[in-house]
Amino acid sequence: MSLAESLIRLVRVLRATGIPVGADRLIVAARALALTGVARRDDVYWTLVALLLSRREQLEIFDQAFRAVWESGPPAASTAPGSVGAPTAADEVPDDVARRVLDALAAEAAPPEVAVAEADETEALVVHASARERLQRADFGTMTLEEMQEARRLMARLRLPIPEQPTRRRRASPHGPRIDLRATLRAGLRTGGEIATLRRSAVRRRPPPLVVLCDVSGSMQQYARMFLHFLHAVTNDRDRVHVFLFGTRLTPVTRQLRHRDVDAALRAVAEAVPDWSGGTRISASLAEFNLRWARRVLGQNAVLLLITDGLDRDGVDQLDVEADRLRKACRRLLWLNPLLRFDGFAPKAAGIRALLPHVDAFLPAHNLKSLEDLARVLAPSRRVAPHTTSHTRNTPAWK
Repeated sequence: MSLAESLIRLVRVLRATGIPVGADRLIVAARALALTGVARRDDVYWTLVALLLSRREQLEIFDQAFRAVWESGPPAASTAPGSVGAPTAADEVPDDVARRVLDALAAEAAPPEVAVAEADETEALVVHASARERLQRADFGTMTLEEMQEARRLMARLRLPIPEQPTRRRRASPHGPRIDLRATLRAGLRTGGEIATLRRSAVRRRPPPLVVLCDVSGSMQQYARMFLHFLHAVTNDRDRVHVFLFGTRLTPVTRQLRHRDVDAALRAVAEAVPDWSGGTRISASLAEFNLRWARRVLGQNAVLLLITDGLDRDGVDQLDVEADRLRKACRRLLWLNPLLRFDGFAPKAAGIRALLPHVDAFLPAHNLKSLEDLARVLAPSRRVAPHTTSHTRNTPAWK
């Protein structure tokens, strides 16, 4: 395999693992290797690190991909004496990193599909569309490993179009409704006090903060891991997103989810959450949030997503008080409940009955279709579809 073929294969593997490497970087890397040569493997390694990577956390994946690809690369690059190789030992590589690289290598090495007739191609497209539709409606708790991986890739593309809200600040606008006297006087100073065009301003608009409280107790274990992939995509897509996980206690994980690599982010979350898959104390967790975090993150017309099944072990009296306080601190409170996947769902649990009067919308959250419906509910010109299970304040959806 030539140097160009090895470089192209390495870039394909990196793209398959989620590292964005454009054609411009590939061209620059090829020119750089033509100048530096491939006599020393460490020179090739660090040249490609400098030109193909943009973040430090991508180094582990690049290390494994480089080892796998360059073993079958040019002999001079793989057998040169004195090569220091990559800095990460093989036994220190996390399992998820090795798995991602192996999956990318397998996909890259797969033989191309044989050209088929037009009728067969149409049939294949129909089958693929049907499989995608089934995947969107499949329950997270019953998915196979392959379906989970595909669902995570689809969730990484989901966006929450929260409409912009007016703020107290103003911005310059040539057709604004209000005259900006200060800006007008500043402009007059540049003309020696002569009459100048009146400067105008308009209200500045900005998307409100998004706050997420996600239940990671034992009853939510099958869904919490999928929700974390969704929350990782949302956190890295927009600013002013605050994520909290709770079981028996409340844990902020926004900083961990800011990591661009989803596997590294989930590892950091797992290390930060001490009560994963344990008991549920919703009222105590909401009380801690109201006491310590509500004033920090719920300002400026914040939207709050509460992801839980509502099965609380504590008393419902405190839950009712804390939910009421929480609702008064935000602009909208949306409750996502996986139990709504059942057609015969009824609010029999005391915790669910205590929470329902305080939410603006009661929505299912058990598959990709429900998450897409959430995006439509949050859209600026939202209209909840007739088939979407929703709940406006004090009006149960099942009545």
